Amino acid sequence: MAELFRPGDQVRASRSDPPHHTRLPRYARGATGTVLECQGRHPLPDRRARQLPARPEPVYAVRFAARDLFGDGDHTVTLDLWESYLRLAGLEGMR
Repeated sequence: MAELFRPGDQVRASRSDPPHHTRLPRYARGATGTVLECQGRHPLPDRRARQLPARPEPVYAVRFAARDLFGDGDHTVTLDLWESYLRLAGLEGMR
């Protein structure tokens, strides 16, 4: 199965606030960033923490402007995020 995103794509992190474990930091929820590269495929820890089956899925290095995450800063923050957490920026129907 091919990756959904490519380097340079603008993506938005999910706004979802699940009642269970997630590796999507609260400060990045709803933020827009740029895909740098795919880091391989790994099982989604959100599912594994609940002892549910978890197929490996693409994990992306995504760069965010610090000011978009924290309201201030002239640097960037790069997060490794699972494909399930991301949508192309500007698309409706986000989680």
